[in-house]
Amino acid sequence: MGGKLMQIGEVSERTGLSLRTIRHYEDVGVVASSERSTGGFRLYTEAEVRRLALVRRMRPLGFCLEDVRALLDVLERLPDAGGPLPESDEEAHEELVAMLRKYRVEADARCVDLRRELASAEEFAHSLHGHLAKLLDAPTTAVKTVR
Repeated sequence: MGGKLMQIGEVSERTGLSLRTIRHYEDVGVVASSERSTGGFRLYTEAEVRRLALVRRMRPLGFCLEDVRALLDVLERLPDAGGPLPESDEEAHEELVAMLRKYRVEADARCVDLRRELASAEEFAHSLHGHLAKLLDAPTTAVKTVR
C-alpha cells in the first residue's frame, strides 16, 4: 500500500463526519478501512477518505444508503483519468452513462427542493430580524406601577 494511512480521528476531521458515522458506514458496507494498526485501530487510505467525503456531500440530498452504495459503485467503475471506457465494452459504457444520468437528474431535483426550502427559511429568518428591529427601535413607554 503506497499511500499514507490515516486513523479514524483524522478521517473524521477531514470529512466532517463523526467517528460513529464513519463506523456505521463501515458496518453497512459504504466504506471499509484498509487495515488495522497493531493496536486494532482502523486505518484508511486517501481513496477511502474521498469516498467518505462524497458520501458526506450526498447526505443533504437525502439519498438512502442503497443509492449511496450504488452511486459509489458506479463512480468506481469509471476510468481513472476520466477517459472513455474501452470501445469494446459499449454496453458497460451505456450502463454507466444511464446510471450517472439517473443520479444527476435526482440530485438536481433535490437541489431545487433544497433551494426552495432555504428560501423559505431565509424569509422566515428575515421576518424575525424585522420583528426584533421593530421592538428595539420602538420608544419605550413608562410602566405604571400598581400600588
